[in-house]
Amino acid sequence: MSKIEIKNRILKLREQITDLRYRYHVLNDPSVTDEIYDSLTRELKELEEKYPEFKDPNSPVNRVAGKPLDKFSKVTHDIPMISLNDVFTKEELLDWEKRIKKLLTSSAKWSYFCEIKFDGLAVSLIYENGEFKKGSTRGDGYIGEDITKNLKMIETIPLRLTSKSSKSSKIPDFIEIRGEVVMSKAVWQRLNEKNKKEGKLLFANTRNAAAGSLRQLDPEIVKERHLDFFSYDIAQLPTANYQLPTTHSQKHQLLHQLGFWTGGEYEKKCNKLDEVFAFIDKFEKVRPQYPFGTDGVVISVDELEIQNILGVVGKAPRFMAAFKYPAEKATTIVTDIRVNVGRTGVLTPLAIFRPTLVAGSTIGKATLHNMDQIERLDVRIGDTVIIQKAGDVIPEVVEVLPKMRTGKEKKFKMPKVCPVCRGKVEKRGQGEPLSSRSRTLLDQKSSLSVAYYCVNKNCPAKNRRGMQHFVNAFEIYEVGPKILDRFKDEGLISDAADLFTLKKEDISGLERFGEKSAENIIKSIEDHKKVSLWRFLYALGILHIGEQTARDIALHFGSLEKIMRATCDEINGIENIGPVVAKSIYSYFQDKKNVNFINRLLKNGVVIITPEKKKKGKLSDKSFVITGVLANMSREKAKEIIISLGGKVSESVSAKTDFVIVGEEPGSKFDIAKKLGVNILSEGEFLKLVK
Repeated sequence: MSKIEIKNRILKLREQITDLRYRYHVLNDPSVTDEIYDSLTRELKELEEKYPEFKDPNSPVNRVAGKPLDKFSKVTHDIPMISLNDVFTKEELLDWEKRIKKLLTSSAKWSYFCEIKFDGLAVSLIYENGEFKKGSTRGDGYIGEDITKNLKMIETIPLRLTSKSSKSSKIPDFIEIRGEVVMSKAVWQRLNEKNKKEGKLLFANTRNAAAGSLRQLDPEIVKERHLDFFSYDIAQLPTANYQLPTTHSQKHQLLHQLGFWTGGEYEKKCNKLDEVFAFIDKFEKVRPQYPFGTDGVVISVDELEIQNILGVVGKAPRFMAAFKYPAEKATTIVTDIRVNVGRTGVLTPLAIFRPTLVAGSTIGKATLHNMDQIERLDVRIGDTVIIQKAGDVIPEVVEVLPKMRTGKEKKFKMPKVCPVCRGKVEKRGQGEPLSSRSRTLLDQKSSLSVAYYCVNKNCPAKNRRGMQHFVNAFEIYEVGPKILDRFKDEGLISDAADLFTLKKEDISGLERFGEKSAENIIKSIEDHKKVSLWRFLYALGILHIGEQTARDIALHFGSLEKIMRATCDEINGIENIGPVVAKSIYSYFQDKKNVNFINRLLKNGVVIITPEKKKKGKLSDKSFVITGVLANMSREKAKEIIISLGGKVSESVSAKTDFVIVGEEPGSKFDIAKKLGVNILSEGEFLKLVK
């Protein structure tokens, strides 16, 4: 980018961040998650550091939280409530340590203290002669809001200090304690279920719920919401003749003695960064099940004397850093939109963007599915977008930030010829169902979409993608796209049926393939020769046939022979299968090339397992739809449970749907279910149903 473009980008980032900060901290109405806010702030900070000529003392990266609300009286903090600098990788922690070493003498020795970074609302508590006198929010770091009455409703905030230590019963004459007010995940879920039944707005996360509760004028509301308090620091302890802590870890010990919660077992003194890294890795494993929302680990230089030497710069201390776990959402810039050709010839637009770290891995592209999705998002080349990757879910673009546009963004147009074979591209209008993957990811109201197809039957892309779909459906995961390409280039295979004729010797002699890798590939192929009828049917790559449709057809007919002989009307008579899908299946088996391919698969050793007749179960004849993210299981696991109990899982909601299971962040299926009066189950209610 040119200097002018960089300056404009910085100005746009400041404007966007300021708006998000105001919504989050003042209006208590976040329009995006902390992850998006952090991603934008991180980019702005990097640009300001790289181009100091564009620095501004009033930049949002130099501010803390937001201005106090007018409905509470104001409290001036004797010691500012500053925030922390974030780090996102272990390499950045090593750089932080290097900066500390430069500021200290070579003889200086120090240790570290690790504690949980809770996702709540920072508050200050003042105690005089052991009695709780005043509590306030962080506000802008210098002036907060007096919320004493609300804080008194929190059971884990003692109204009078008592020493829990057998060594000393002395209580400080004056002490200021700082910590985080949080709401547990269980309480948050119950609160949202209650709000849903009453038609009220749902809280986006536990942090938002805690902040919203504390800003209520009626303390009884706070009491009803069962908030908790975790302390993390002692800001003031000027009591004469009182033995003051000399380390941050001793502060935590004193907090324990006075009756406050900290991180419990998840806090640790570490002698070196390797131990810090081990603590970060340990907590990352339990973090998803931890009862409170957290977004990282705070690492401090433990010795207070060295903390004083290092001091504070701007809004953050040099002696502390907040390690943030990889976000499942981030922002990036779309640099291009390319087109891939799928196994059925459908053209799929692919967003190319600046490589960005999301959910622990760096990604540089994400599918845009189809033109409907592009138009719905209004995504353009050059746009700043929000991308997400939760767990094992493939990356996707979920939102565009239009306020970040400069006017140079370009709209995307679908090509008129196939980018692989230069063949004719045909547009097919309403009536073409989306793939099951697209329906799941988009969660759209309708399964109908405009699609663009390469009509050349001999397009090389169709064959390559079809083979990859086949091995994935058979769960032969040892054979990836590059291995398939290599086998084709070497003349070992021409299609998926040839895979089952391969021997170890065919592979081990190839460059970059050893004995062990050849054994693993052959074993994976051999182990998956036996396959269920529905999986075999799905693997064929028949247009419009997803997993659930394949299951329905397999259960209805019971054998491959009956499916191949079925008429279009017989297929159309199956529940949830319409004429478009029926015609696609019938046409596939009328093609001699497809029949020959199936015969070769069977000749080469593929064995089809005949499905058992559907047994009556607890959920027999019940139809389910799943939407949103489930907390305790994957959607695939929920689907397996339903099917094992005799139920069916559909991708779209209709009047015939019996239940819609709703997880976190549900899509439009939830809205459709409410309109149609379909029974709605939370994840907890579903688990009770199938227990």
